[in-house]
Amino acid sequence: MPAVTLTPAGPFSLASGIRFLEGFAPASYDRPADGILRLAFPADDGVSVVAAGVRQEVRADGGAGTVRAEFTVHPGTPDPAKTVTAEAAAEGDVRAQLARILSLDVDATGFPGLATDPVVAGLLADHPGLRPVCFHSPYEAAAWAIIGNRIRMTRAAAIKSRIAHQHGHRVHIAGQTLHAFPTPAALRTLTHLPGLTDLKMQRLHALAEAALEGKLDAPHLRTLPVDHALAELRTLPGIGPFSAELILIRGAGHPDVFPRHEPRVHKAIATAYGLGAPTTDDVTPLAEIADRWKPYRSWVAFLLRVRAQDTLSPGSVCSRALPDELPQLAPSGGVVSP
Repeated sequence: MPAVTLTPAGPFSLASGIRFLEGFAPASYDRPADGILRLAFPADDGVSVVAAGVRQEVRADGGAGTVRAEFTVHPGTPDPAKTVTAEAAAEGDVRAQLARILSLDVDATGFPGLATDPVVAGLLADHPGLRPVCFHSPYEAAAWAIIGNRIRMTRAAAIKSRIAHQHGHRVHIAGQTLHAFPTPAALRTLTHLPGLTDLKMQRLHALAEAALEGKLDAPHLRTLPVDHALAELRTLPGIGPFSAELILIRGAGHPDVFPRHEPRVHKAIATAYGLGAPTTDDVTPLAEIADRWKPYRSWVAFLLRVRAQDTLSPGSVCSRALPDELPQLAPSGGVVSP
């Protein structure tokens, strides 16, 4: 089985990432406690599916050990436009996508330096080596945004899981069977999915087409100025300000975005820094605090959300209704927060 290795630059703990996924509803992650992260996901090419078993070496000095991922690629319809060999494309593309999913494509050697801020110092101490574990792609993050609009997270997670089991590719990796979410090429052929309205189906079809046209390309989105990237994402049917931030931060893996439309992050910041209740009209004071976290604003916001989730009773986050960003009849959807 082919494999790729990823060398973390800065602190990284795969075990911490696995623990996070076990409590993250969209992932529906429930695997043996053997230190192996098992993943199945649509590849960035829009037609293939990747199955990967990810392990991290244990170093005697406690440093961030090398990450090794064994994988298989299940090809879809061949792309005649490709000019490199299938083997070379598979390994390079899989390596890049896995690195992005685990936030290993970011140099984190400067991340511990933010500990001069006492709040960040506490977060790093409570969650050593935890980096954001992202959605498999901007496409899958956007699909979750549309599925989860205006319904409870538990229901949205159940619908997404059912879609994967009934219409996604079934794979075997590291002794387990997984079902990947349908690729864009497969999703655009589906005409009805239980639990989803006709409008959501239309938006999922439009999303699949956009992904195949390259409009949800993670490297492209991350090279754009943040405001431009968010504006591009908001042109997609069903994607509003909240969802656009989710796609950029947790889909494309952008490490340095302050989520201006995430009330739970705003509340977590206000609580951590001893501020009054934040207002939705003006998040400038919170954004100014977040400026101290550059170039890792997304990461600190993520850790604040993890801390807030840990303080709630089991299941409370997963059972509450998802945010609704539809104050008027417009094609913008709210989802689980980034």
